[in-house]
Amino acid sequence: MDKIFLNQMEFYGYHGVFPEETKLGQRFVVDVILEVDLKEAGKTDDLTKTINYAEVYAIVKAAVEGPPFKLVEALAEKIAENTLNRFSQVLNCTVKLIKPNPPIAGHYHSVAVEIIRGQNG
Repeated sequence: MDKIFLNQMEFYGYHGVFPEETKLGQRFVVDVILEVDLKEAGKTDDLTKTINYAEVYAIVKAAVEGPPFKLVEALAEKIAENTLNRFSQVLNCTVKLIKPNPPIAGHYHSVAVEIIRGQNG
């Protein structure tokens, strides 16, 4: 299956279970992979035969910068749901949501969740 990748989109949001996360906010990094048939887009060079990347970016931005969720799992679910609802031609949507600096003591690069959702659930 063909894939479209939107990598390392960065936004500022107020999601989390700790008070400082919802008060101060933090940076979120999002990767989205869309599985979609790109054959017609490749043959016709027609934007209407593919997914408009700017629209996907806007969906992710609205979710991350919108009303807060306690769990990044819920935020990732919202991004996938909104993307699949907007683009019926997307068969599967993978969302990787990264918190580079969560308020957890210790040494690590980041924490993240990754979900895969399809048109049929």
